[in-house]
Amino acid sequence: MSETVDAVDLNLSDPEGPARAARARNRPGALRILRSGQVRLGCTLVLLTMAFALVGPLLTPNDPAKSIALPYAPPGDGLPLGADQLGRDVLSRVLAGGFHLAWMAPAAAIAAVALGALVGIAAAFYGGFADTVLMRVMDVLLAFPALLFTLLFVSVIGPKPWLLVVLTAIGMTPGVARVIRGAARPLNDREYVMWSRTVGIPDRTILLRCFLPNVSSPLLVELGMRLMWSIGILAAISFLGYGIQPPAADWGLMISENRTGLSNMPWAVLAPVACIVLFTIGGNLIAEGAARVIARTEGRG
Repeated sequence: MSETVDAVDLNLSDPEGPARAARARNRPGALRILRSGQVRLGCTLVLLTMAFALVGPLLTPNDPAKSIALPYAPPGDGLPLGADQLGRDVLSRVLAGGFHLAWMAPAAAIAAVALGALVGIAAAFYGGFADTVLMRVMDVLLAFPALLFTLLFVSVIGPKPWLLVVLTAIGMTPGVARVIRGAARPLNDREYVMWSRTVGIPDRTILLRCFLPNVSSPLLVELGMRLMWSIGILAAISFLGYGIQPPAADWGLMISENRTGLSNMPWAVLAPVACIVLFTIGGNLIAEGAARVIARTEGRG
């Protein structure tokens, strides 16, 4: 990537000179990604969906858990989207149903990217035995699909929200680690990294100030991708009955509960599906937009 530092002016009187140059050269690339129209559209969709999900429980016209009409009642009589299979207000359940997904999916994505970056950068920097051990552990985790890995533990321990976030993050970590390791390995041959090692700058400083800024672009791509995956995984877990439990409102759970009445009252399924789709598209736009900016940058390099 052209955002990485190819050469810097090495000032022996300034121990942080190479690291500072690395950050300075990388900063325009990160800003270029954030200026991408596609990335901004993705961020807008994600933020709007999260705002809708977080504020929605305060705007419900009826109790989301209370039956107030006949099952699958059509829209009307104070029910703009009709009623679900138990006669509950679909609009109220849609407004209240995104709260858990709005914080669980970003939390899982951020945790996966942070942990994957830590493992990938450490493996690339230290190499040798450390690289072998770390990546073999990642290979073992990678053998289990993230959804299956999460379901395995949730079915034994129980569907606790914090546990769903942790397991989803762990399941996505190997993919992030492999990508970041590949992006970080060439940095070992850069002049500023070799200089930093030669003069005895601590490994922690090199990792934080030389390696991390130079993998920020792939990290943005991974964040968008893992957000998209975490939304799908968490919604699927609720759909299968291992996520948020009834009578609580949840978009994935609503799809599962009302799928048998899709032909009679489609809004009970289509409304939560639309919310999940918009949330997922936002993450996909961020990932794809960042990847395109990186590809254009490399092409010019």
